[in-house]
Amino acid sequence: MLGKTVVLKFVLGVAASLALACPAMAATPPPVLDTSAYARLPAVELVQLAPSGEMLASISVVGDQRSLLVKDLAGKVLLAVPVGELKVRGVDWAGDDHLLVTISGTANIGGGAYDHEFFHVLVVNLLTKNVFEALSKKPAIFPAVFGYYGAAAEAGRWYGYFGGLTLSKTRGFDATLYQENYPELYRVDLDSGASNRVASGRDASHEWVVNDQGVVVAHTEYKDKNGDWVLFAGGTQSSPVASSREPLGEISLAGLGASPDTVVVDKSTPEEWSLADGTHHALSADGPFRGLIFDPVHRRLVGVTLRNDRQTQQFFDPMLKARLAALRKGLGDSTALVSWSSDLRRLIAFTEGDGDAGTYWLIDGKAAKALAYPYPELPDVNVATTRMIAYRAADGLEIHGVLTLPPGREAKALPLVVLPHGGPEGHDSLSFDWWAQAFAGRGYAVFQPNFRGSNDQGLSFRDAGFGQWGRKMQTDISDGVAELARQGVVDPKRACIVGGSYGGYAALAGVTVQQGLYRCAVAVAGVSDLNYMLSWQTDQRGGARTASMRYWRKFMGAGSDGDPTLKAISPAQLADRADAPILLVHGADDTVVPIDQSREMERALKRAGKPVDFLLLPGEDHWLSREATRKAMLSATVAFVEKHNPAD
Repeated sequence: MLGKTVVLKFVLGVAASLALACPAMAATPPPVLDTSAYARLPAVELVQLAPSGEMLASISVVGDQRSLLVKDLAGKVLLAVPVGELKVRGVDWAGDDHLLVTISGTANIGGGAYDHEFFHVLVVNLLTKNVFEALSKKPAIFPAVFGYYGAAAEAGRWYGYFGGLTLSKTRGFDATLYQENYPELYRVDLDSGASNRVASGRDASHEWVVNDQGVVVAHTEYKDKNGDWVLFAGGTQSSPVASSREPLGEISLAGLGASPDTVVVDKSTPEEWSLADGTHHALSADGPFRGLIFDPVHRRLVGVTLRNDRQTQQFFDPMLKARLAALRKGLGDSTALVSWSSDLRRLIAFTEGDGDAGTYWLIDGKAAKALAYPYPELPDVNVATTRMIAYRAADGLEIHGVLTLPPGREAKALPLVVLPHGGPEGHDSLSFDWWAQAFAGRGYAVFQPNFRGSNDQGLSFRDAGFGQWGRKMQTDISDGVAELARQGVVDPKRACIVGGSYGGYAALAGVTVQQGLYRCAVAVAGVSDLNYMLSWQTDQRGGARTASMRYWRKFMGAGSDGDPTLKAISPAQLADRADAPILLVHGADDTVVPIDQSREMERALKRAGKPVDFLLLPGEDHWLSREATRKAMLSATVAFVEKHNPAD
């Protein structure tokens, strides 16, 4: 990474652009850092350039406090609003005078329901410094946002479009109503906070597309019970364009297409659909899709993000495509565009990789300036190198994974931490991973396998994971360990397995369903009993006949709720087989995997006389969103692994 004060100047698109070389591996290991250096929330994140290109908004640490920060390009602070422990999920500009800050919080809606993670949008007026919560000024709307559909200027006044849940006049809001009613589309005046309904939700799940003129150009309806999906032009049911059956619910209306009168329907392969006649085509790309990129001002599709070994952007817009290509020549292949001004003169780019824990760059015409660092206290020499590996599973399927090597150590017979990802429909790529880096900084090789069921190699590879929880998805992980041992990189007798969410399940299964592989296991918010998990999801998600439940039964391989075959792959049912010490970590406010999954595992292990530790994270959710509890988790996890599998 370039030094912390370097300003790089180069001519965009000219052969004289500078290529940055990766730093050489240190001759000796760098000083070991405290785990808090890795576990801190980023010092800066969610950096967004105003449409005019004259201001920057971000969530940044100011002094010792996280704040919503707005600066001009000279660095003058125009606004600093402390956000404390608010869980900020997004920052968006609406013109140059308003910011929309999306936050979330855990709450129980009563009526015997489980906790839910509700989203809220704070509207910040930069001229008046007034702050209010969208949809909060109308008592007939539940005070939460169920989707943000953009902002538009109409007659010189800015409005935001949000999904809102209309309350019953007679029943108010309760758990039953939440399951029976669906969000509707509301327009909110970003100055006064006044709101009015512009499209009905009726009795099905809806998604809308609103253009930059405030016109609802399309919407969809999805019926959870049978999977029926319909696309309409406009905001009413009068103009159906197309329909299909999507029993797993893997379809969504993503936004405006790249061409006029089209929208993007996000499926396994995103498609651009004509609103005139329903014809559609897949978006061309050079690999599996990860996400879609829309222009922040006009909101039309301008590109996609791909799930390659390193997540990469592919732009359809010719000017953005040219700007990114030039920047990658100067800043490296990891470069991604984060935000840009409406005239594309100024851009925010982000880089990360070997020797770079992350750098935000301000691109101004022909100059690029290192702007901010998410982990400024992490020296470059402590950022471990990563590389992709490919290997064959026992049945011949090709699997990819990320290998992170400890700085300054020879890649030979290293102690190992296996770190499977969550999801399980997710994947790891060549990017800065604070959890993996913390272990590498302690002298461990870290292996992050993209087992079958991951989404890094397309739909057929994902589908190969259906029914393979605790089966081939599990042996894909240990097959990768065996390959690293065959290459001499790791010592297979010095391995622990650590993971969160599904990765936590894989960690527990690694010492119960499987045996003789790992010295210890750490499960953060891990699933331990599959039938209980399905039962809880049925209660939480509104019954067994939903797309969500069809998806989870298919992935787990359950013929029905209560399927007896799931006992054979449920770690809590196999506690007496546990052959290594286990650490359980769980957030008290987890709304994705209930804390009872860890408590049940703890009880089962204690009954079986097996060694187990439990760390409760008060006030923490499924995603380790709070800094104090994130630090506590990492400190306990690293200490546990070092105790049972010392690196030296």
